[in-house]
Amino acid sequence: MGSESYYDVLGVSRNATETEIKKAYRNLAKKYHPDVCKEADAEEKFKSINEAYSVLSDESKRRQYDQLGHENFTNASKGNYSGAGGAGFNADFSGFGDIFDFFGGGSRRHSGPRQGDDTLMRIQITLADAVFGVQKEIEVMHTESCPDCDGTGSSTKKTTTCRKCNGTGQVKQIRNSIFGQMVTQSVCPDCGGRGKIPESPCRKCNGTGKTKVRRKVSVNIPAGIDSGMRLRMEGYGEAGDPGAPNGDLYIEVYVISNPLFDREGDNLVTQYEISPAQAVLGCEVEIETIDKKKVALKIPAGINYGTRLRIQGEGVRRRGSYGSLLVRIVIGTPKKISGKERELYEKILAIENGSESADSEPKEKDKKKRGFFK
Repeated sequence: MGSESYYDVLGVSRNATETEIKKAYRNLAKKYHPDVCKEADAEEKFKSINEAYSVLSDESKRRQYDQLGHENFTNASKGNYSGAGGAGFNADFSGFGDIFDFFGGGSRRHSGPRQGDDTLMRIQITLADAVFGVQKEIEVMHTESCPDCDGTGSSTKKTTTCRKCNGTGQVKQIRNSIFGQMVTQSVCPDCGGRGKIPESPCRKCNGTGKTKVRRKVSVNIPAGIDSGMRLRMEGYGEAGDPGAPNGDLYIEVYVISNPLFDREGDNLVTQYEISPAQAVLGCEVEIETIDKKKVALKIPAGINYGTRLRIQGEGVRRRGSYGSLLVRIVIGTPKKISGKERELYEKILAIENGSESADSEPKEKDKKKRGFFK
């Protein structure tokens, strides 16, 4: 699929409705299903179609996809995995959806080796990390194929067909009742559904073919990510059966609150306090951004308490565009003032009351009667 967007894969517009997306998905899935289509790349197209649908059919995943963009969403992390091979990172999406609703009309039993289970872990990052993106190294504890027996569970690396289930991995039980014979099917207890048993059990893994290991993973978290979003590390979940892929590792991100900045979409919000004189006359102040830069901000004369002033380009970085830093202006009332300041405030108050002109000095009795801070 490459860099082709999920909307392009399904052939729908970015504002397509849920019904339009589902209709496009069903038509394409029927066309490229490997059991129906004989084109050489049918299976790859079928997977791409299901991948696109699993994201666009889910409201929260679609919103996340639209926010991060295709490149960040599908390649959310391309870090390295200490001591292991190279699977890639992708954003959170499920399997092949409801494709089998119209191929077979019901649940489908999976035969052969089973894929490993998915795992979930949560990490915390700062608001600055969420704004600019960050590379994190995390420790993962999961199962891998036993290196001694190559995941076969056998010290000879050879297996034999399970006698109990004859290699099917399933056992049937037939019971007679007044209604006739009832047949139940369950996982074979001897081979655990694999259909194979170790020729000679491996001592390291006790014949399971899997060992528990701790690994370090380097994760590139994209700029603009928000709390609750998940990254998917493909193939780094629990080990699957021999011949089957591993499960996936889902990394859920939690953004720690910042005492100086709040986030509103792509914008950051901070607060700056000025004096009454600065509010009346206007001034220029220096604002510190979330990355510790100093930015000059001009405050207009007569500004009101709570007014927000915008600094372009100092907000959340995402998909090549920058949000803004919104500075909420707070006018602080001084608790202690000098004698000279008191005289000036009393003169202003007298002028506001109309009892004096701007050029006259306040009378002593008026200062006692109408002292602003009495």
